[in-house]
Parts: sequence; structure tokens; C-alpha cells
Amino acid sequence: MAMFVLVIDTSLMNVSISYVVNDVNTTVSGIQAAISLEALVSAAFILIGGKIGDLIGRKRAYALGLVGYAIGAIAMTLAQSLTAIILFWAITGGLGAALLLPAMQSLIHGNFEGVAQKKTYAAVGAASGVAAAIGPLLGGFITTYLSWRVGFLMEAVIIAIVLLNIKLVKDVPYTGPREIDIPGAAFSVLGMGGVVISILLWEGGGQYVGLLMLMGVLCLALLTWWLVRAKKAGKPTLLDPDLFRSKHFRFGVTGQTMQNIALGGLLITIPIYFQMVFEYSAMLTGLFIAPMSLSLFAIALLMGRQAGKRRSSVIIRVGFAAVVVGVLLLIPLIPRADSGVAFVIPMIIVGIGMGFLVSQLNNYTLAPISDERVSEAAGVNSAGGSFGLSFGLAFAGAIMLAGLSASFTNLTYSSAVLNPDQQEVVAVKLEEDAQVMSNTQLQELLVGQPQEVQEEIIRINTEARNLGLQIALLVPLIAGLLGFINSFRMVKLPDLQPSEAVEGLLMG
Repeated sequence: MAMFVLVIDTSLMNVSISYVVNDVNTTVSGIQAAISLEALVSAAFILIGGKIGDLIGRKRAYALGLVGYAIGAIAMTLAQSLTAIILFWAITGGLGAALLLPAMQSLIHGNFEGVAQKKTYAAVGAASGVAAAIGPLLGGFITTYLSWRVGFLMEAVIIAIVLLNIKLVKDVPYTGPREIDIPGAAFSVLGMGGVVISILLWEGGGQYVGLLMLMGVLCLALLTWWLVRAKKAGKPTLLDPDLFRSKHFRFGVTGQTMQNIALGGLLITIPIYFQMVFEYSAMLTGLFIAPMSLSLFAIALLMGRQAGKRRSSVIIRVGFAAVVVGVLLLIPLIPRADSGVAFVIPMIIVGIGMGFLVSQLNNYTLAPISDERVSEAAGVNSAGGSFGLSFGLAFAGAIMLAGLSASFTNLTYSSAVLNPDQQEVVAVKLEEDAQVMSNTQLQELLVGQPQEVQEEIIRINTEARNLGLQIALLVPLIAGLLGFINSFRMVKLPDLQPSEAVEGLLMG
């Protein structure tokens, strides 16, 4: 139930973007920043969250993680401003996920053995898969016919049921070292946070973007230096740098990151397109996103049953190729499509590619890892995926708004309908508040303007918005291409059989 809520939460937020924007009087870019920040906080603190669970008890960390997520869900039910969403849903909920996920993994790994452990991981994996498959449809239905707030309230109710039955969860004692790698933790948070937050600030027109980006990159470099130095000195480390001596692990984590950058870019771009261009309801948005999520689930399930019959690295290469082909088909559709029906086949192709990837990447990445290090390696793998997701969400959103602003300004100044004074007003207003806007929303703002001026600005908005969305799709396209190139290095290595502990983890 906990895993189901975690996955549904993301789907609900994506399909209800326009509704949240209207209800809390904010912008699409503001909600997109909150979605990116939630994924970032989870990625930045997941390794630290695992260590905290070791120190305070896995069951307690699991419960606290659920409480954090419940606070985020209740905040969304009551939120009246973007500030509340960022503080309670993005930050508090992200911290909750960082505590919950490693604790859940440790509790399952410590409470069950052999077949029972595999069945438990399979149950959690099934909950995640079902939530990913039905999430867009369920979220769309609730948002359209009830309210997006009801969806988040239902999350809080499910979490309450889990917490009321927490006595059924048996704690697993931790017997390893209890020291905390404070420098490593600090470099990790500042590094990943600096990179993604700098992109969010760039998107919002904030200052010191380059400085913050440089700080993030520098901190990630310092993290690498510190881990190697601390390991040689026999000091505790946030993660074992020797994990990266394995080419399988390095290439696998790279593939995991690229896959999630592509997914993040699609999850922010496609719902915005459906809701701001076609002006679809959340229900219709979920309906036309469903081909991707359903095909992802079906292929992942099929490939799980076919495990061992094909080389994982070859399947990964085919997966990235399918993602690239699907996105290449989506880009020219943006200005030409007149309904979501045109997107069905490309979305299915992308979903098939993602299904190949999620069914094989964990297996390939964790196969060379020994039993005693598998939890740590899985945490690094999860952190890479979460960071990729937050980066994809943030970067695609930033590129989208930058493209929108540039094209809107160019089209405005080249307009033969708008006079110089009108061109200047439109350009200045856009510079102050660049955002994706539906034509209906824009018409409401243009009431009182001459008819030809209204029609010209609507035309400019349509063309500029389409170009901005096309540019944003370059993020998942480039990530897919980099993943495809990386897969050729993976194919050159022999496929390894995972240890028994890894096999259990892979079921989830």
C-alpha cells in the first residue's frame, strides 16, 4: 500500500497540473518546479535516509517516512499557495520518500528469506507496476469528476491505514558501523541540489544561476575525491567508492540516470501539451498518457517472465532505441496534431522502450554486487534514478520556457499587426512572467483589446508554445541517444548472473 501511494502521487500531480495552477493561483512553471524539487529532495537524501534508518531503526524510519508523505498529501488537500506545496509536498514529502524507500527495502530483506523474500519483493513490485499503469487514468478520473484535492486526501487515508497497522511490521536490527559520513552527506546534498536548483532558478529568471551550477558540479567532484580519500584512510563513507570499479555498475547507473532523465522530460512536457494546447481535462490527459504507462507495464511484466532468455544489455539497447524513435515521432506531431489520438502510437513505442529498460537495467547494474553490499548499491542506483528524474523534469521545463520566451519575443517584434508600442508591452510582460498558457486563458487576459490584436497574440502564443514544447522534447531525445550510445559499451561486457540477494531485490 505504501509503494502504491508513492507511485500514484507522481501520476496524480502530473495529470492535474492545470487544475492545481488554477486553484492555487500559480503558474505551470511553479508547479513544474515543485515536482522537480520533490524528486530532487528524494534523490539528494536517499543515501542519508538509509543511514538514518540504520541508526534509529528501520521500522521507525519507515513510519517517519510515511508520516512525511502524509503531511505532503494533507498539505496538497488544503494548500492555497505554491509556497505551501513546495514546503510540505515537495520538501517534506521528498524527505519522507528518502526515509521510506531504503527502510522498506531493509525491512523486506531482513524479515524474509528465500522464496518468501522473493514473493514479498514481487508483491511490492506489483503494487508499483499497477500504480504506474493505472495512475494516469485513476488520477485523471478523480481530478476531473471529484477534485485533485480528493486524490491527495485518499493518499493520506491509505497512509493512515498503513500506520494504524504498523504493529504488523517487525523491525530489523542493524549491526554494522554507526558512524556517519558527514562530509560525504554534505557534498552529496550540495552537489545534486546545486545542479537541479540552478536549473530551476534559471527557469524562473533568478540570479547566480551559473555560480550555483558551478557549486553543484564542484561539490559532486569533491564527493568523489572525499569518498576515495576516506576509504583509503579507513573512515566511514556515505557509499563505498569501490562499487564504481565494476564497469557493469558504472554503465548500469549511467543507463538508469539517462532513462529517468528521458522519463522526467516526457512526464512534464506531454501533460502540459495536452492541457495547455488541447485544453484537455485531467481525465483525457490521463487517458492519452495511459498508452505509455500500460505498454511499459505490459512489456516489463513480459520481459520479467522471459528473464535469462535474452542478453540484458541487448534488450537495454533496443529499449533506448525505441525511446529515441518514439520521441522522434512526437516532435513533429506537436504543431500538427489536432487531438491526443495522434500521440497514441508514439506513446506506445516510448512505453515499450521504457518497459524494456525497467525490466533489465536493475538486473544488469546489480548483478556483479555481492550480498553484503547489495543494499548500498541499490541505494546508489535509486539515487541515480531519482536525480535523473528531477534533472529531466527541471531541465525540460527550463528549456521549454526559454524556447517559449525567445520565440514569443521574435514573433512579436516581427508581427505586421502589432504596432511598436504594443510589441514593446508584450515583450516586457513576457520577460517579467514567461509561462505556458492556454489560448482560453490568454483570451481572458486580452478582453478589451481590438479583435485583430487578440487574434494576432493568440496566433503568436500558439506558434511560440508549440516551438517551446518541441525544444523541451530534445531533453528526453538526447538522454535516450546518450543511453543508446552507453548501451554499446554494456553489450561488450558479459552478462552476469545476479546473487540470490540481488534476485530478491530485482523482484521489486
